[in-house]
Amino acid sequence: MMVLADGRSSPLGSLFHLQGSPADEVLQMVGDFSHVHSIGAKMARGLLVVQGSAGRHAAEGMTGGRLEVAGDAGDWLAAEMEGGEVEVAGRAGHNVAAALPGSPQGMRGGVVTVAGAVGDLAGARMRRGLLAIGGGCGEAAALELRAGTVVVAGTLQRGAGLGMRRGTLLAIDGPPPIPATFARGALWQPSFLPLLAMRLARAGFRPGGQAPHHLFNGLWQHWHGDATGGRRGEILHRTLPAAR
Repeated sequence: MMVLADGRSSPLGSLFHLQGSPADEVLQMVGDFSHVHSIGAKMARGLLVVQGSAGRHAAEGMTGGRLEVAGDAGDWLAAEMEGGEVEVAGRAGHNVAAALPGSPQGMRGGVVTVAGAVGDLAGARMRRGLLAIGGGCGEAAALELRAGTVVVAGTLQRGAGLGMRRGTLLAIDGPPPIPATFARGALWQPSFLPLLAMRLARAGFRPGGQAPHHLFNGLWQHWHGDATGGRRGEILHRTLPAAR
């Protein structure tokens, strides 16, 4: 198999030690792959495990299968992903599950979980799917969200949800900076949260070592927005402990 290394086409075997058979559809990559880009891009099936960090554009355009990264991931993780599952045990860069430059839609299906923090524009223009972030986010998370669900266990920065058309942004750590174009809604316990907690538990999402159903306890403040997009999107942030 020929691959690009420093802009030149080289046999894969000249760069890495290879063993095993591809027939089982399980690929394990051992080492530091932070400068190896597009790992799992366009992946359709099978299991790909990176025992280390991955570079930019990992799982870009993925349609099926599962990618597990034991370390960190670079920018554009799961950009325009359509299906499958991605689990990152460390941090990730900018534009996680977002739209590529010039594209109207980002992630279009599947589940992405990142245990640590991520950069700016996480979930930008997402069309559907589930993105769960165990740490904080940079600026403009869920920017121009089309649909889908973005869960953030850490701190959200300014611009979160700006330009949202549909979809849900859940802020577990408390109120993010709410854009002026959002309208305050009810204070309640959404009935869909237990189902979401079960889905996240199946994906192995445990920020801070807590099970998802503990993260969703309490009352949640509902915000409707963005006004420029018809107010069909929503930001929910946890406020008070659940009544017992």
